[in-house]
Amino acid sequence: MPPVVYILCAALALAGCQRPAPVGWQGYLEAELIYVAAPLSGRLEKLAVNRGDTLSAGANLFTLESGQERAAALETTHRLHAAQARVEDLKKGYRPSELAGLEARLAQARASAELAQRELDRQIILSQRGVIATNDLDHAQLSHERNLRAVEEIIAQISTAQLGGRADAVAAANAEVAAAHAANDRMAWAVTQKNPTAAVAASVYETLFRPGEFVAAGAPVVVLLPPQNLKVRFFVPEGELATLHLGDHLRVTLSGRPAPLDATINYISPRPEYTPPVLYNRDNRAKLVFLVEAAITIKPTATEALHPGQPVDVVLSK
Repeated sequence: MPPVVYILCAALALAGCQRPAPVGWQGYLEAELIYVAAPLSGRLEKLAVNRGDTLSAGANLFTLESGQERAAALETTHRLHAAQARVEDLKKGYRPSELAGLEARLAQARASAELAQRELDRQIILSQRGVIATNDLDHAQLSHERNLRAVEEIIAQISTAQLGGRADAVAAANAEVAAAHAANDRMAWAVTQKNPTAAVAASVYETLFRPGEFVAAGAPVVVLLPPQNLKVRFFVPEGELATLHLGDHLRVTLSGRPAPLDATINYISPRPEYTPPVLYNRDNRAKLVFLVEAAITIKPTATEALHPGQPVDVVLSK
């Protein structure tokens, strides 16, 4: 056989031994669902959504009975107002009418002191003439000093009345206000938690309770599916894993949808699986496969045609 024939045969044999480039993989759509629950228990009064509804962010989802929480919130609001009023009262000191009463007592004490001063002056003159006894002079001096002390006492009372409450009393009242604020915020939070809203725009995937049923604390009532939470899951044989990298762009084809979806690989499992949970593979020859996930880039209006569990065909974008 000529040498050229040998070379040609070797080339054909080598080409036949090379592994063909992957043409695509089969997978399915998967969703990361949001289970909306209230941290408090109660009877379901209103279910504001139905399965299949498309919601905007902030839309009300459901309402649990909250009569007790609303009453407690009203009570804590009144307690807060009372604590604030006590602080303001301590800062103001005596009322004008009370200060006027002290001023009147001061005027009376000064008049008594003036009278005692005059009586003392007369007693001194009489004592110098020897008309009265020393005991009478002592009595007049002590009466005058007592009236002077009474004037000083009332002046001190007026100064104290104008200062307001003591610093410690004001601090204690401010602490009561802070505690009332915290209790009021806690009850307002409780009322809000019994009226949850959608955190993001999403479609209603499922409702788990009906109005009138009792909902335990933390039990999901509504299941939401945001459009950005849809992803593609597919399994790649070990021999083809090296062709995929994080950030690679994919084209995802669904049955009945004319235009493919764009997706980006954001996860490649580091662990192999011998029996994938669901694998839409016509020729399941690979015994060792790896899970790959890709995020879908779509408009929110297109999510109505996409459903978790739909089989898809995945290929690398050129």
